Amino acid sequence: MAQTPLMPKATAVWLVENTALTFDQIAEFCNLHPLEVKGIADGDVAQGIRGMDPIMSGELSRAELEIAEANNTHKLVLNKTSVDLPEVKSKKQKKYTPLSRRQDRPAAIAWLVRNHPELKDSEVIKLVGTTKTTIDAIRSRTHWNIGSIQPQDPVVLGLCTQIELDKLVLRASKRLQREQDKEVKTLQSIDI
Repeated sequence: MAQTPLMPKATAVWLVENTALTFDQIAEFCNLHPLEVKGIADGDVAQGIRGMDPIMSGELSRAELEIAEANNTHKLVLNKTSVDLPEVKSKKQKKYTPLSRRQDRPAAIAWLVRNHPELKDSEVIKLVGTTKTTIDAIRSRTHWNIGSIQPQDPVVLGLCTQIELDKLVLRASKRLQREQDKEVKTLQSIDI
């Protein structure tokens, strides 16, 4: 990620108002388009935004600013901050399935339940984007449309990728193997 000031537009407003830097220098430092900086100078863009002094905030040194004002080709460099801001992690959103594919979910669930019984309900929910109630209804054959559900591979139906399915099946088989090994060790310790 490119290093930019904490508040790029406010910094650009201050630099336009208080320095003799070119629009290109300001645009590159603030990670804005040069026309956007020109709009800030004309008063068309960033109206009502109060300028933020990058020198006071420690993002830019006075010496760096003077060098850039003297040389139009000099690129401003952001000072290293003593505090690293953590990157914001985006929230995982629920898997979206288009309306045209939603009727295919029960068929995919039936296929997964039949061909991969080692998968937990939570794993099937994440893979196909369904609910626990639907999985339970298909397992117990009480789903309202169970008569017309034909088990089909969720990859073929486009509900997940082959890589996602393989990764999930591999993880489930490893978990199952660990549980079996643990059970064998428990039985051996009881026999001794």
